[in-house]
Amino acid sequence: MSEQKQTQLKETLFSTAGIAIMLAVVILANLIVSYMSLRWDLTEDKMYSLSQGTKNILANLTEDVTIKVFYNKSLPNLPVNIKQFAKRAIEFLDEYVQHSNGKVTMEQYDPKVDSDEEEWAMKYGLQGMNMPTGEKLYFGVVIMAVDQEETIPFLDPSRETLLEYDITRIIYRVQNSTKQRVGVISGLPVFGGPQMPMPGQPPPQGQQDPWLFVSEMKKTYKVEEIATSAKSIDDDINLLVILHPKGLSDALLYAIDQYVLSGKNAIVYVDPMCHSDQTPSQNQYMRNNNSNLEKLFKVWGVEMEERKVLADMFHPTRVRTQNNKVESNPVWISAKAETFNTDNVITSNLESLLFPACGAIKKRTNATSEVEGLVVSSRKSSLIDSFKANFGAEGIRRDFQAAAEPFNIVAQVRGKFKTAFVAGPPKDDEDKPVADKDSQIKEAEKSSTIIVVADADMLNDTYYVQKQNFLGFQMTNMFNDNLNFLLNSLEMLSGSEDLIGIRSRGKFQRPFTKVQELERVAQERWQSKEQELVRELEQTNRRVQELQQKKDPSQKMLISPEQEREIAKFKAQKIKVRKELKRVRRNLRADIENLGFKIKFINIFLMPLLVSIGGILFAIYRQKKAYNK
Repeated sequence: MSEQKQTQLKETLFSTAGIAIMLAVVILANLIVSYMSLRWDLTEDKMYSLSQGTKNILANLTEDVTIKVFYNKSLPNLPVNIKQFAKRAIEFLDEYVQHSNGKVTMEQYDPKVDSDEEEWAMKYGLQGMNMPTGEKLYFGVVIMAVDQEETIPFLDPSRETLLEYDITRIIYRVQNSTKQRVGVISGLPVFGGPQMPMPGQPPPQGQQDPWLFVSEMKKTYKVEEIATSAKSIDDDINLLVILHPKGLSDALLYAIDQYVLSGKNAIVYVDPMCHSDQTPSQNQYMRNNNSNLEKLFKVWGVEMEERKVLADMFHPTRVRTQNNKVESNPVWISAKAETFNTDNVITSNLESLLFPACGAIKKRTNATSEVEGLVVSSRKSSLIDSFKANFGAEGIRRDFQAAAEPFNIVAQVRGKFKTAFVAGPPKDDEDKPVADKDSQIKEAEKSSTIIVVADADMLNDTYYVQKQNFLGFQMTNMFNDNLNFLLNSLEMLSGSEDLIGIRSRGKFQRPFTKVQELERVAQERWQSKEQELVRELEQTNRRVQELQQKKDPSQKMLISPEQEREIAKFKAQKIKVRKELKRVRRNLRADIENLGFKIKFINIFLMPLLVSIGGILFAIYRQKKAYNK
């Protein structure tokens, strides 16, 4: 064999061996990496990572937790969105296993038709979704610890941003099975009792049922009524709900003060104009139906102006007036998704809230507490005197001037507070201190969280539920999230400190914020033009009435030339304003179409062109480099 052939053979052997070795290295590296727990979350909101609160709860687990996932992954023709969501959800659940130091295990089951897995899924109460093929799709979770178990019947893709909170909350609850005690202080008859008489009417017969929110709370918590005449709050109360605290004694205010300073949490509903407060009064416009906690608010770092209600032109509610007319009233605020804090688990998944004549929660100057808005008004809002709210929508709009910034309708206040009773415990009717001065807490050692809502009516059944009697059964239909907001707040504040800190996991879908901003600007222009038209109408009506009064009594039924000119002038102005409104809508569509064209141009033409140019330049560079060698 010639020397040249030997060299070629060696090169071939080396090349074959090199390829084989490289292939072996790649396979071995893949095997090693597949067993390694390498995770790197590159998303902006860290959507695939556990929050610190969850990690703390997992680190303190005392009992082993099992997460059973029932999912028909072998089912043919699964909807693509369900398949993608299931993959993300199961991967996220595996994060609990990875961070639990062996305390959490996950078991996956495929509940095929007539299988043992399907029978177990039904026993656990999981809900199967009917598919067009007639089969059922199961995608539920069962979480177990010792003798406790809770289920999520079906993982809803629309709640993906709250998946971490839902799972962590259940893990925490199966570890702590004791039922929480919730104390309720209210200036309204929320626990039922004798029906309130109407002014000038005899007392009605029968008892008033408890408000629905009390009945719903009793399903999960031990609910205890704390009378407004009470002087103390039981130490075993885990959470406090204060609704319309009108005329509370200093003794009860002191008890609330000390309760919060002990590190516990509270939900407070105050109201500058409470429709549900039927306190008798000769003048309905001057009734004492407002409530505040000004003395405690000062040390908590917030304030609410008394007898000032919020008007929001962007979120009015259509209501029926006393004249049986329907109008969009800006004082009755229908808060929508854009007004909610999407980073907070309490409000991140709500759709709508109704606030009938609410106030505004402001952070006090130099306050050290953290004040976070959960529900915020639009930019086109302002505070008005409460008595003006009775004048109707037209009267409110006539003199409306938007404030410089939005207002907090609901705020979350957090901090280590100081006592509002610096001089010591107050005295009772017998001039004796209501508590021992030596036992008074002057400054909190633990942080407390207080949710302050500037409206109490929202928990009245009238404003969130419709009730119907069907064949002897009481049917209820919720038409907004007023009750859900309270239940979410209770759920979060009755949990651990770490559970309170869990946030929403960000957005998996990115909206076209630029388009939304264009629509918002157009809406503001539209509102301005509409107000201009209303003002012109009012001026014309006043002018026509003035001319009518100057006419001879015998000519009252005839339209004078001056009146005809005023009416013609208004019609011309009306046509002009309507043209302006059409122009605003036309420009909005044009701006959105131009934005869409720019995006298409960049994605379809510009980016490929830049990549092509970059490739050509790189090829030329390599050729020059090879030529120089």
